[in-house]
Amino acid sequence: DGKIYDAYVIYPKSHTNEANFVEYFVYQIMPDILENKCGYKLCIYGRDIYPGEDTASAIEKRMQKSRRLIILLTHQLISCKEPAYDQHIALYNALIQNDTKVILLEMETIGTYEKLQESLRFIIKQQGTIKWKEQHTVHPQSSNSRFWKQVRYHMPLT
Repeated sequence: DGKIYDAYVIYPKSHTNEANFVEYFVYQIMPDILENKCGYKLCIYGRDIYPGEDTASAIEKRMQKSRRLIILLTHQLISCKEPAYDQHIALYNALIQNDTKVILLEMETIGTYEKLQESLRFIIKQQGTIKWKEQHTVHPQSSNSRFWKQVRYHMPLT
């Protein structure tokens, strides 16, 4: 199908303390489980987009070469006044072009989804989210946990 990646990962990019776990999750836990243990290939901003590349076109190209989009939902992502460029492109591809499936990972309890963009609310209404529970932090590397089984269910066949 011409795709290089199984999923492009979208997460809030920040340098606050609460973002530390999200970045640890994106750069350590996800690659360990999905790439090393399950054989998927992820595209992660900051790891797979190179310095000096035109960021906007690099993001678009990587998304076009990905079979899925994984969006990490956090309070920080919701409270951000202007969604990141990769989030805009992802939602456009998923909803308008309808050619990419989205996997929503709810990293912290969001509660009501009223503050989310309408496009994200629509996707949640269609398919729901996969919730990261606190007990996963005890054994986040267990690929057999319910969370990772749900993620793998939504991933493409390898």
